[in-house]
Amino acid sequence: MKNEKDWKKWLFWFSFAIAAIAVYKLLDNFTDIVNTIGNFLQVLKPFILGVILAYLLYIPCKKLENTYNSSKLKFLRKRRRGLSVLTVYLIVLIVIFIIMNFVIPSISKSVTDLANNIPNYYTRAIAFLEDAPEGSIFNKVNSTDLVQDLKNLDIAEIVKNLISFESINSYIKGILGATGAIFDAFVTIVISIYLLLERKDIKSFLKNICKAVLNDKTYNKVRNYYLKTNSIFYNYVSSQIIDALLVGVIVAIIMSIMKIRYGVVLGLMVGIFNLIPYFGAIFGVSLAVIITIFTGGFAKALWLAIITIIVQQIDANVINPRILGNSLSLSPILVIFGVTLGGAYFGILGMFLGVPVIALLKIIVLDRINEINLEKDNNKKKKLNEN
Repeated sequence: MKNEKDWKKWLFWFSFAIAAIAVYKLLDNFTDIVNTIGNFLQVLKPFILGVILAYLLYIPCKKLENTYNSSKLKFLRKRRRGLSVLTVYLIVLIVIFIIMNFVIPSISKSVTDLANNIPNYYTRAIAFLEDAPEGSIFNKVNSTDLVQDLKNLDIAEIVKNLISFESINSYIKGILGATGAIFDAFVTIVISIYLLLERKDIKSFLKNICKAVLNDKTYNKVRNYYLKTNSIFYNYVSSQIIDALLVGVIVAIIMSIMKIRYGVVLGLMVGIFNLIPYFGAIFGVSLAVIITIFTGGFAKALWLAIITIIVQQIDANVINPRILGNSLSLSPILVIFGVTLGGAYFGILGMFLGVPVIALLKIIVLDRINEINLEKDNNKKKKLNEN
């Protein structure tokens, strides 16, 4: 008995020493380990992108498959899955073709024109600040230092190097022409197609693994959170993209009617910023108004501000709730917290995805609180019954 205790004691200390050495080595070679993981993830990038693409196209494929399944033609019912995947990718290709041939040229022209005119707007901004009347708001915000800082900028060189459409175009051509990028894109599409075609088998396989590894209670909990997570993220991401597209198109049409210069680009910009709750709408509209001040004057900028604010209010109170529904049920405080925290640690993507993450954490916390309260109530009832 004593030998057995000694053996367990030595085994414990041996395991502890091995763990300590492993932790030390991990910390000592932390940079190398991070680089190795980064290289490994780079290799897996097309597979990860394939999973993301398949995830985004899953619902359209599923709905089309159900449509084909309800058809009276046996050919369509028998090949419903393959046809649904083929139809979705054809729609995606048609959308890309329309964007590349009609939307991109218009945007490119506006961006090029805007880039070429930035030095003029820069000069006008300096002149406006220098000529600001005594006691105006611009004097109160110390415009002298601002003017000096603007003068110290070599705006022509900045525009030439950073905003030049020719430079951006050459960068894009270089990236798209790289063999590695083409290979990654091809693998991504192939992986996504196979995932969509074999999604039923993959889901069944993962379900069987979870059942084999986890007990019934844990499995049901994991399954429940998986369904909630999937519902929250898919509904939020898809609805926000649709909402941003609608707002962008509406604002672009309004700007075109008002004959505002760069209306398509500014409308698209407002729509993209609208993806970020609260802050995105404010920043997008403010930037559009500032650009319109220089391209169309104060009157147009004022009307643009009024109209876009009305559109944003309609979107926030009518369009967005109808598209998104009540799936998140978050208070404004939690939304702002999610956007701020996500933006601080993960940038623009974090600002966009911070809201559904907070919504999921809220569900987990509330479920756990309800479980604890239920356990306490059951214990109280048990004690009362025993007495």
